[in-house]
Amino acid sequence: MGIKSLLPGPLGFGTAPLGNMFRAIPEEEAAATVEAAWNQGIRYYDTAPFYGAGLSELRLGEALAGRPRDEYVLSTKVGRVIFDELEDPAARELGEKGGLFEHGRPNKMVDDYTADATLRSIEDSLKRLRTDRLDIVWVHDIAQDFHGDEWLARYETARTGAFRVLQRLRDEGVIKGWGLGVNRVEPIELTLDLDEPKPDAFLLAGRYTLLDHDRALQRLLPAAAAQGVDMVVGGPYSSGVLAGGRHFEYQEAPQSIIDKVERIKALAAQHGISIKAAALQFALAHPATAAVVPGATRPSRIAEDVAALHETVPAAFWSALREEKLISADAPLPTN
Repeated sequence: MGIKSLLPGPLGFGTAPLGNMFRAIPEEEAAATVEAAWNQGIRYYDTAPFYGAGLSELRLGEALAGRPRDEYVLSTKVGRVIFDELEDPAARELGEKGGLFEHGRPNKMVDDYTADATLRSIEDSLKRLRTDRLDIVWVHDIAQDFHGDEWLARYETARTGAFRVLQRLRDEGVIKGWGLGVNRVEPIELTLDLDEPKPDAFLLAGRYTLLDHDRALQRLLPAAAAQGVDMVVGGPYSSGVLAGGRHFEYQEAPQSIIDKVERIKALAAQHGISIKAAALQFALAHPATAAVVPGATRPSRIAEDVAALHETVPAAFWSALREEKLISADAPLPTN
């Protein structure tokens, strides 16, 4: 198991922003951002039907259409089916993430983790992405933040539906790996405890960052490492607040988070490094982490991400973070 050998490097591109997350992004800006990612050498792209009701997949498919398929790795997600019927994107019930893609396409989205819906979702994604195959498929958002008290019932549907379909497709060689793509640790912990089916990796967004990592360190990441299951870290900038944005957990950042970010920024400035370098390199330092997939909608941000990955961060900076209790004493730290 594991996908580290499949991935072309430690830095991927998360395309949620291409689905008009937070704002309406012009087509030319979206295309230029994917072009910048390609030109900067990024060859792993992650998307989902949820991102703008198919908009992210459509834009990514268009941008990659002329690229040799064997030269990049592509992952998308299942759990939501997109229909031709229209609805008000701003009125969708998205649990804690209300209004996240209110600027996306108005196509109706339905949560469905059954076997039939999983197969339909994959077929639809292939069309939107203009490709003949997917490398990795994640089961999307079967967690409390989207489904509240119903999340365990949704999880059970996915366990007997989507999980088994994806394992079969992997065993048949149709896809190369599968797992969960979630913003909470609990569904991953449940899945690691299953005898069957067994995933290859997980995409965990926002739960192994400079701002939030204690829970993942306690049980999840050690268990994943012990089982040889890789972790892809999504949202390494915590929805943008670690990269100059205003959002944390996809909403306006509370003052407590802003204050913590300012303390980290001050230490980064003292040591002459960027906070992006600290965020990316921290997430990659855990042995279970196979890659990070920050999102972006401006071409210049891609160059910043690549530079941050290779920036030299002095050990004194990490020591200062620990001394000020800004990161856990148990978190593995980068070594240069």
